[in-house]
Amino acid sequence: MTTPPFPLLGTPGFPLTGTPGFQLPGAPGFPMPGTPVGPPQPPEAPAFPVGSRYAGLPLAVAELDGRQVRYVTRRFVPQPDCFALLREHTVVEGERPDTVAAAELGDPERSWLLCDANGVLDPAELTATVGRRLRITLPEGVPGVADA
Repeated sequence: MTTPPFPLLGTPGFPLTGTPGFQLPGAPGFPMPGTPVGPPQPPEAPAFPVGSRYAGLPLAVAELDGRQVRYVTRRFVPQPDCFALLREHTVVEGERPDTVAAAELGDPERSWLLCDANGVLDPAELTATVGRRLRITLPEGVPGVADA
């Protein structure tokens, strides 16, 4: 058995307990998975921030183990031809979807817009191939100017 190049939790010098900032799930101050965190939100409260790909989608309610659980309804990915092309970006070595989004859109959390405009579901696919030309577009439904 080879020794990993990093310390493992629970090994001498790197214990599971007593490590600053580390707590096991269910420990005081660390809720069990599935436990609601924060104050309850009213049903009409927006579930996602304005810039999210899910912003504005209707919410539904389901019964789960005797609890009512809100969930976002399905989002249909738009077709790439629904977007007016502004320019193209050629992927270079070392780029990631978030770095392209930051450079081209001004916000690294909007890489999902690049996915939509390029017909991609997995963001990593955007930058997997050096030399790929990515479509940088206007938001869906915003018409472009012909031959601009």
